[in-house]
Amino acid sequence: MRILFAFLAALLLSGIALPAGAEEVPGALPPDAAPPPAVSPPPVASTRQGRLDQLFNDLKRERNEKAAERIAGRIWNEWNQSGSASIDLMMQWAQKATEDQKFDVALDFLDQVVTLQPNYAEGWNRRATVHFMMKNYGKSMSDIDHTLQLEPRHFGALSGLAQIMAETGHKQSALEAWQKVLAIYPMMRSAQNQVSTLSEELAGEGI
Repeated sequence: MRILFAFLAALLLSGIALPAGAEEVPGALPPDAAPPPAVSPPPVASTRQGRLDQLFNDLKRERNEKAAERIAGRIWNEWNQSGSASIDLMMQWAQKATEDQKFDVALDFLDQVVTLQPNYAEGWNRRATVHFMMKNYGKSMSDIDHTLQLEPRHFGALSGLAQIMAETGHKQSALEAWQKVLAIYPMMRSAQNQVSTLSEELAGEGI
């Protein structure tokens, strides 16, 4: 279901008055000249939300698939930052348990994550992923809903929703979910393929 800036310092240029009788240096400011205005750096987002907003803007404009993947990776990096060392540790344990297909163990950790930090969208999304792998589609959709309430642009959660809709025979809903993914992440190849496939299937069914 999941397939994350250097700050620029402003350079202030100031003139230094020459002492009386001193030889004028070529290019130097005359004694009575005002210093030139400061060179303003381009705005750089200093908050997590600001960084995400900028990354999503970049993701929507990018038309190179590999470059878009790199931007998406930076978005995932932002999403994965819980701000809590204990939450991060439980997320790591849950990931390891999931990889080992110990889904009940993973759910135990993720239940704690969403209880302790209910505003952490990635905790809900990760639990939705585990439920999906267990084919607990109802519970997965509930967690996807929580994820999207906290982060409506979560293309990973939307992709999961699309897959659930497809697997339960709701092709139109799956198509709409994939279209939402593409509105956020236009260069996601899997979403492009799914939109094409589902559109053809629905057209063939007369929908």
